[in-house]
Formats: sequence, structure tokens, C-alpha cells
Amino acid sequence: MPTVQTDHRPDTAGAARFRAIGTYVHVATTGAVRLDGAEQIARDVLAQVDRECSRFRHDSDLSNANRSPGNRVPAGPVLLGAVASAVAVAEQTGGLVNPLLGREMVSLGYDRDFGRLRATGSIASPTRPADLAAWRRIELGPDWLRVPEGTALDLGSTGKAWASDLVASQVSSALDVGVLVSLGGDIAVAGPGSGIDAWPIEIREHPEDGHADEIVHLAGGGLATSSTRVRRWRQGTVVHHHVLDPRTGGPADEVWRTVTATGPTCAAANAASTAAVVLGEDAPAWLAERRVDARLVAGDGTVLRLGSWPEEAR
Repeated sequence: MPTVQTDHRPDTAGAARFRAIGTYVHVATTGAVRLDGAEQIARDVLAQVDRECSRFRHDSDLSNANRSPGNRVPAGPVLLGAVASAVAVAEQTGGLVNPLLGREMVSLGYDRDFGRLRATGSIASPTRPADLAAWRRIELGPDWLRVPEGTALDLGSTGKAWASDLVASQVSSALDVGVLVSLGGDIAVAGPGSGIDAWPIEIREHPEDGHADEIVHLAGGGLATSSTRVRRWRQGTVVHHHVLDPRTGGPADEVWRTVTATGPTCAAANAASTAAVVLGEDAPAWLAERRVDARLVAGDGTVLRLGSWPEEAR
């Protein structure tokens, strides 16, 4: 939960910053001597996430599963964990945050790493509504995965937040320190003291902008932002963004251009922020019913704060 009502901040050893899985990585720890170890753990975990879960690597476990829908395909523990989390999120959101939008993404032209996509563009193709219930037919075994026929996995809606939780958990358990991990603005806090000291968090519509719109403090759990302003590309004469509405198969209407939410984990926060973008005008009621603290920015820049999100946090 974000709060500005605290004078306690972690005594940190500084922060490490690098790039992995297509975004920036920010890792900070409490204490004075654990940062190097935390950075190495983060790099190792994210390298495994990339090897198993990337939609853009031909040799990833996810790509292997997508090439053989309807069949059992060997899968590593990281992909199985990520898919299990994505299925749980789909259950919680009634399929609004859906892990089986891979074919829809490709039909919209998002068929390669985003840096290359912006440079090459793509030819326009029609989109189609996704099967909102197809995620229920995903099968997970101890070392295998089966993707339903006619579908393809894309963990873009949940994977980064889940990975942030994974890195934070691995660092805190291995080093016995408090840790904050941000993957492109999807933030997880874990470890000793995380429930006492609150980490200052800059809220930005674009995670790599220099200007902070607000500053809140996160004592534990996670915070995530979903935005239609980042990862935009042109397909023919049409500009798309990456938050898809599975009910239509295309990008969600831009009622809310940015939604930031908190949760007990980063994955839970991301589920709420992504579902809110998809729901559009119905998002405030949906978030309020679930008692989610959130900050929603409308297309005209109007800001709506829900739950205990602090007013005018600076």
C-alpha cells in the first residue's frame, strides 16, 4: 500500500541498474554490503526468465510450446511458474488479463523484439477476438506444458511483474536483506524490514522519463503501472499499443492512458492495473469493489485516485 505518512526510509547500500528482458532493471538493498550479490542474483534469474519465457527467442521453452499447440512440450520451472501465475491472474480477472494473446499480438504486427519492431514496422492484418475461456485449457505438468490448440502464449501482460516478484524473493532469501526490484516500473519489495521502512517510489507515466509526477512510499508488496503511452507502433496507417482487450482482439480503448495500482505482490498489482486499462469506464467500480489502491490518468490528463492512494503526493 502506498503511503506518504512516514519518516522511515531504508538504510540502503545504493542501487544497481542494468537492462534485461527488454527493459531496465533497478535493484536496491538495505544494509551496506549486499548490493553486488543482489545484482548478480537478479542478472542470473532474469537470464533464465529470458531463456525460458521469451516470445522473441526461437529457442525458448515458450516458443517451443507455441510451435506445438495441443501437445505436451518440455518446460523449465521458471516458465511453469510464470504460466501458473498468469493462469491465476486470468482466473482473478475473468480472463480480462489473458496469457493467450500471442496470435493477436502477431496479427497486430508485434512479432519481434520491440526495439526492432519500431524500426521495421509491419503490414496491416485483421485482428480477431480471443477466446476468453481458452486459458482454462492450459495444462501444466511437473516438467511439461500444453498450450491449447488455436492459441499462443504471450506473457507480456503478467511476466514482467511476476519476474520482479521472483527476483525480489530470490535476493531477500539468499542474502537476508530488504530489497526493492523494479523491472520497467513494475516494483516488488521483499525481505527483512520491508514492513517497517518504506521505499520512496517515483510515479511516472513513462518509466524512463526523468520527471516524477508523484512520489509515494511502498512498505511492502508490489506496485505496477500499465500504460497505453509506451510500446506503441504503427501498422500501416494505424498506431497500436500493447495492452490488448481479449474481448475484441485489439488494443484496449484509451479511456485511461495510465493506471498504477498496488497489491500484495507485483503480479497482483499488475493484474489490477492491466484489467483497469482493459475495462475503461468500468474500471473505477471494478477496482473499488476489490479495494485496490490505484491512480488512473485519463486521456486528457485528469487524475483519479482510488482507495487510500494519497492525494497530491509530491
